[in-house]
Amino acid sequence: MRQKINLNDQWYFLKDVATPPDSIPEVQDRAQQLSLPHTWNALDGQDGGNDYFRGACCYLKQLALESLPRGDKYYLEICGANSSADVYINGTHLAHHDGGYSTWRVDITPHLIGDVLLAIMVDNTPNNKVYPQMADFTFYGGLYRDVNLLAVSETHFDLDYYGGIGLKITPVVQEQDAMVTIESFPVGLQAGDMLSFEILDGDGHPVVKYLGSEPAHTLQIPKVHLWNGKKDPYLYTLRASIHRGELDLDQVEIPFGCRSFSIDPEKGFILNGSEYPLRGVSRHQDRLGIGNALLPEHHLEDMELIREMGATTIRLAHYQHDQYFYDLCDKYGMVIWAEIPYISQHLPTANENAVEQMKELIVQNYHHPSIVVWGLSNEITMNGAKDADMVATHHRLNDLVHQMDTTRLTTMACLSMCGMDEPYVQIPDVVSYNHYFGWYGGETSMNGPWFDRFHAKYPNKPIGVSEYGCEALNWHSSHPTQGDYTEEYQAYYHEELIKQLFIRPYLWATHVWNMFDFGADARAEGGENGQNHKGLITMDRKYKKDAFYAYKAWLSDEPFVHLCGKRYIDRVENVTKVTVYSNQPEVELLVNGVSVGKQTSPEHFFYFQVENVGESTITAIAGDLRDESTLRKVDRMNEDYILKEQGTVLNWFDVTELEGHFSLNDKLSDIMSTLRGKLWFVGLVLKLKKKMDEGKKAISPDGDKADGTSAEKKGGGFSMKGALSGGMLQMVGSFTVLRLTGLVTMLNVHFTKEELLAMNAKLNRIKKKSTK
Repeated sequence: MRQKINLNDQWYFLKDVATPPDSIPEVQDRAQQLSLPHTWNALDGQDGGNDYFRGACCYLKQLALESLPRGDKYYLEICGANSSADVYINGTHLAHHDGGYSTWRVDITPHLIGDVLLAIMVDNTPNNKVYPQMADFTFYGGLYRDVNLLAVSETHFDLDYYGGIGLKITPVVQEQDAMVTIESFPVGLQAGDMLSFEILDGDGHPVVKYLGSEPAHTLQIPKVHLWNGKKDPYLYTLRASIHRGELDLDQVEIPFGCRSFSIDPEKGFILNGSEYPLRGVSRHQDRLGIGNALLPEHHLEDMELIREMGATTIRLAHYQHDQYFYDLCDKYGMVIWAEIPYISQHLPTANENAVEQMKELIVQNYHHPSIVVWGLSNEITMNGAKDADMVATHHRLNDLVHQMDTTRLTTMACLSMCGMDEPYVQIPDVVSYNHYFGWYGGETSMNGPWFDRFHAKYPNKPIGVSEYGCEALNWHSSHPTQGDYTEEYQAYYHEELIKQLFIRPYLWATHVWNMFDFGADARAEGGENGQNHKGLITMDRKYKKDAFYAYKAWLSDEPFVHLCGKRYIDRVENVTKVTVYSNQPEVELLVNGVSVGKQTSPEHFFYFQVENVGESTITAIAGDLRDESTLRKVDRMNEDYILKEQGTVLNWFDVTELEGHFSLNDKLSDIMSTLRGKLWFVGLVLKLKKKMDEGKKAISPDGDKADGTSAEKKGGGFSMKGALSGGMLQMVGSFTVLRLTGLVTMLNVHFTKEELLAMNAKLNRIKKKSTK
């Protein structure tokens, strides 16, 4: 019988080495002793500067043969090594693997002789052969998931095929029953060996069993108990065994669920014949100070927080996640979008790697009832949607998925700027878009109408929202505006998006970007570099931003009331707005124990105007539920509430503003409403193009970065025509000039303080339109 031994303890770690050492003693004085999971980018991958270490490191472990369980064969199982890895035993190279997010195994049986030194070289060096290479998140290096040793009989369910479990379970619901086809892939069978497939119910009681010599069989579950999402995530278990007489050679137990689903272009997601709106979040697998080296309790806490919000779906972005988290999704009824890290930049030299990662994703996760779609790519058209090789790769992936899995659908997340008429958009079965109207330009009101236009033009193509969101830190304002990074603007943004998206049943799924703040070391915005702060919860999971409760009000059945603005205590205005979120029908607000009124709201958002005098205790009451906060009248704005960019060359409050004239703090749309402003903007575009061209030349003679990413591609294929197009102008029109110059730093375009001040001086000479 198979046994699994966890090998997470007692490793030696060497950073930035080219080859593994011959022994532990020779490096013991300079090696770090640690336990897995581990990443070497837990700190430098989250502190900004885009300078986190990317290179090769070595993990060493001495295996004591006498402590190993008995077995005919031994497999080393690596559940996550980012992004490429090599396995050595006693200096002999045994295996290489590309792809940092999947499980893979190595047969080490012939090499378990004498003293065994296991070395795993892990490498996250930039290259052009392994996805991802360009994306808005940190590519943490390390052995960041479990490493195990599997001891099995010579005869066992296959362990060599793309990290899978050697079994394939396909339930098909037929009226009140389910027909469950079980395909097994045993190796080493001898004449007379028998296979048994037994299905157990949720309490572990036998339901139906097969015993015979055939590796595939279909079993019938009468009056099947369906897996029905959050309402009733019922799971059966398959117990598959190989017998030789009275001897059990191998046994595997796999939970699975029986359900049917479809995606209707008008009604959205249909689960077991009933409409089941998919409204939820995306998730990255990292934490503050920990990186992606998560423990089971971290995964469980993430799931508990997502459940508290009331989400019905999770997009597990942008790669394969830990098997334990998929198990949690099955257990708690989440509907899942699973995807590979084919993201941002198409690399012709990495086509085979994309295919391999898709095969691993499907083979390893086929049995999860929570998964309903396989994601082909994310924002892959940053350099345009007409690249022939990119389009061909999508067709190849789409066909591959349909060959490997006839029960699920394909999808992908399209870049906001990708036109809805591009043929590439029609490749998958269903499609979603990443739109940030109201944050990266445009207005919040543009979101719903855009999807209406797509739906009207392509009524038979299911359309969803794969990303939307905006960033918030501990900055505050009573007059929040786009780009101010305040908690109040994020709350307003999500209120507006909820009201637009949740009333459109044709949207097959909506996924907030993101449930949690996450590491993105290249980011330098919002006053805390190295993170993307679009999360509804902070990266340490300690603070739920107000927008979290806006979703809870719409999605959760757990009664609650929440007062917004608890971190925004000091306010200068005489009358201030107090916002309350609740899923209860009526909310009453008290100020120092005195009621200022009761309200009802079908939108679950309650707004009160409160006199701001002295220090006040604010209490929100909904039935038996209460929540409290504090307000304090001050004469001047608390400086701690005002955004201060970290490492920026110029902050907004350093900009000279002249009454009736423009400055860097004005929106581009307002500037371009004047003739002189339009001419100034053309000059800005020319300057941007010149800086991008200079950046390409500075990188290398051929304009390529060391990671194989061309500077032109980093800029998303910048062109004067594109910059001056109506769609682009509409998008960037809501940016202030200062915010735009800050955002382009991610494209390797930098303005000096002197350049910005000179730019501001020119704007100070351009008069605003008269408001009379």
